[in-house]
Amino acid sequence: MLPGILGKKIGMTQVYDENDVLHPVTVVQAGPCTVMQVKNTDTDGYDAVQIGFEDCKPHRSRKPQIGHAGRAGVRAKKHLREIRLPEPAGEDIRAGETYGVEALEGVEYVDIIGVSKGKGFAGVMKRHGFSGQPASHGAEKTHRSAGSIAGHASNAGLGGDIKKGKRMAGHMGVDRTTTRHHKLIGIDKENNLLLIKGPVPGAKGQVVMVRKSKTARIR
Repeated sequence: MLPGILGKKIGMTQVYDENDVLHPVTVVQAGPCTVMQVKNTDTDGYDAVQIGFEDCKPHRSRKPQIGHAGRAGVRAKKHLREIRLPEPAGEDIRAGETYGVEALEGVEYVDIIGVSKGKGFAGVMKRHGFSGQPASHGAEKTHRSAGSIAGHASNAGLGGDIKKGKRMAGHMGVDRTTTRHHKLIGIDKENNLLLIKGPVPGAKGQVVMVRKSKTARIR
């Protein structure tokens, strides 16, 4: 089976399990995903599988996209992702094959890979969790400022520029994010839906990848 599957984040709701325990879940419409290409060490230098999600209209597809999809005997896809494999793909994974949520059947915990929500330009308190400046005893209009960003002496011999990686105000969000060890509460094969416990990176409608958890730790 595929090591992961692409899907679209629908939103959050809550469901009861068989023990009448209420769980907050994110609904992801996962698949159907099509195998666009299977790579191997002999021809490509590494083992991987490329999957596509959602058909793209022909007039919105470029000729290279149409040709690439044509080799697998399918239409061009809007979203493509490549998943590295530790060993060559099995005989059950072939170009042109389509998989749905059944690819995760029997999986208890999953990892989610997506793009986080954009927060725009954020200050140091929101972006890095700084505590801010004192709120009394003469402090005026500096409560949420970063304070000192160090002088030349702390960067001796490397010039007067601020060190790379200095935590300061700036653009926040829109980063590739992986959240791990989400419990897979349920699978709806009829509607291609996954019910995943907890929040999932990204906004509603965001494309995410759902894969079996790589580690055994349970949160």
